[in-house]
Amino acid sequence: MTFVVTDLCIKCKYTDCVEVCPVDCFYEGENMLVIHPDECIDCGVCEPECPIDAILPDTETEAEKWVEFNREYSEKWPVITEQKDPLPEAEEFKDKKNKLEEHFSALPGEGD
Repeated sequence: MTFVVTDLCIKCKYTDCVEVCPVDCFYEGENMLVIHPDECIDCGVCEPECPIDAILPDTETEAEKWVEFNREYSEKWPVITEQKDPLPEAEEFKDKKNKLEEHFSALPGEGD
């Protein structure tokens, strides 16, 4: 099992999860994070840290489509190991659903 980040993270990018990850498997895009599914050790400490519930175990049905998405972008984006401030628009976007098509950016973030 692994954990994945879903589109709820888009335009929010809360990084509380990054701070608790013991294996540094989070990667930073311009407006979201992803988890490398092969590096995740299934400890689960990240999931409760996300204030918007954007992290799911891959055993949940809605998480299935996010495994390959997380894999693809974790191989393109830089690792992030330290907590940063959320995006300025995080409060506005935290309750929005289905953000992938309209708001996703494939550009990398800054990383550490």
